[in-house]
Amino acid sequence: MSVAGTDTGAGTPAAQNSSRAGRNLPVAIIVGAVLGGGVVASLVYARYAFVGILAAGVLLGTFEVVRRLRAAGYVIPVIPLAVGGQATLWLTWPYGTRGALAGFGATVVMCMFWRLLSRHGRSAATGPDAAPANYLRDVSATVFLAAWVPLFASFAALLVYQQDGPGRAFALAVGVVSSDVGGYAVGVLFGKHPMVPAISPKKTWEGLAGSLLLGVTATTLTVFYFAGKPVWIGVLLGLTLVATDTLGDLVESQVKRDLGIKDMGSLLPGHGGVLDRFDGFLPSAVAAWAVLTLVP
Repeated sequence: MSVAGTDTGAGTPAAQNSSRAGRNLPVAIIVGAVLGGGVVASLVYARYAFVGILAAGVLLGTFEVVRRLRAAGYVIPVIPLAVGGQATLWLTWPYGTRGALAGFGATVVMCMFWRLLSRHGRSAATGPDAAPANYLRDVSATVFLAAWVPLFASFAALLVYQQDGPGRAFALAVGVVSSDVGGYAVGVLFGKHPMVPAISPKKTWEGLAGSLLLGVTATTLTVFYFAGKPVWIGVLLGLTLVATDTLGDLVESQVKRDLGIKDMGSLLPGHGGVLDRFDGFLPSAVAAWAVLTLVP
């Protein structure tokens, strides 16, 4: 989850309210607090409401990316993608991992057929009865999106169904947020050495050190006190979440760079789009489920 971006220009009202990372920091903090409060409240009082929050985020994030891909010339079968994404997530409730796998597989199959039979994306030079143009490109992007958003989010839902599920999901959220906060604070104050300037110029090695320090510490404490796991599992999960959070941010940065955009959307003031807020959370959900479920 990244709060970094492009500066808006000195002397403008937006620039005067912006942080060095290019966001309106007060607004970003307020929006982040509201989102975080909603997640915590759902885990404390109604754990299945957390799945509803995930479902809303999946739907909005999917539409954001589809809109950007279509603007870049991709033909994305949005109806089966949106419906299948919700099925992938909600089927985890009665069927667990089998439900997520079945939902994802059905989504891919339906999207492949939908794009094959779609009138959109046919070559104008050969008429509407011609074979689809750019079929492989469009289907590849669609399958990538189906995995990136609904399938990855389903692993966060799988966490919450366990007896200690709220604690596990809380550890995931705390680990990702702490990684972001630590990386942002140290990067803004001390960052001098870019990690991958070709993808994300503002991400620095000093920021990564801040992510490791705060992310691992906060995750270890949360896993120990709220999920009842040993300290060493908290350390392992913290290291894993920092890695997946950082790489998830870089993946979305590269996607946006390929599409020539700054933000996926503008729904969340100070943050950009929904995917700009949850880019690191999605792969981290997979990592959290793997560590907390498979490690004895």
